[in-house]
Amino acid sequence: MNTDKIYAEHLANEYAPKDDSKVIALRKLDARAKLPATVFTYTAGILCALIAGVGMCLSMNVIGSGTTGSFVLGVAIGLIGMAGMGVNYPVYKKMLEKGKRKYAFEIMELAKEISGE
Repeated sequence: MNTDKIYAEHLANEYAPKDDSKVIALRKLDARAKLPATVFTYTAGILCALIAGVGMCLSMNVIGSGTTGSFVLGVAIGLIGMAGMGVNYPVYKKMLEKGKRKYAFEIMELAKEISGE
């Protein structure tokens, strides 16, 4: 086994011009359809979890003055964060459906071209 030859071939393949095939274009369209929903879901999920965490810290007297008012405020903030986490998945489904609808025609045409060849 000649490792120098294998390494040289690997480098040559890395620098060779790459032709974009239809399958790669199909993958890119699929990713473009799904990316906004995924980014929103992760961002909203993280923010809502942080909000719920702040609420729990307030209600357990980790932060704040430890009064009844801070406890009630902590519970309210925690519930807002939990409600946001609960709504996150349905919003994701709607955004994903919208993205798929937006790129459906292009994806279907490209898929037909690929399967027809």
